[in-house]
Amino acid sequence: MNGFAAAAAILIVASCSSGTPRLQGRASRVLVEKAARRMTLLDGDTVLRTYRIALGTHPVGPKQCEGDGRTPEGDFTIDFHKPDSAFYRALHISYPAPDNLRKAAELGCRPGGDIMIHGVRNGFGWLGPILRRFDTTSGCIGLSNEQMDEIWDAIPDGTPISIVP
Repeated sequence: MNGFAAAAAILIVASCSSGTPRLQGRASRVLVEKAARRMTLLDGDTVLRTYRIALGTHPVGPKQCEGDGRTPEGDFTIDFHKPDSAFYRALHISYPAPDNLRKAAELGCRPGGDIMIHGVRNGFGWLGPILRRFDTTSGCIGLSNEQMDEIWDAIPDGTPISIVP
């Protein structure tokens, strides 16, 4: 095993054996804080769990045009679960909203879409603990596959999600 593979194996074991209790309850809302690279699941004012996330490759500022590598900002909804994603499980976010469509039109571009909270690209799950430490998505919110398993049933369709700078 080379040095990189050994380090990855250690990270995976450490992240999977953290002793964190299983998530209890269902989120009534989700808060994503881009600057902190943090996603928090809340039930009312009670924090259910907080996660370290990866964002788009150009995370500063709101998404404006398709392909800009930015994660949107604003208030949206988790509108459906996507079990057959190119990534390990995905929760679709209702972007673009009418304001996003208007702004993109003003800029003469398309707003983009298919913004999701998702796990690691299929076939690369072992990289999850490493990849979520870097902004590697095209504008989505990236988690490890284990984290996706944890939130899959905890975030029902229709759950509001706020993405703030």
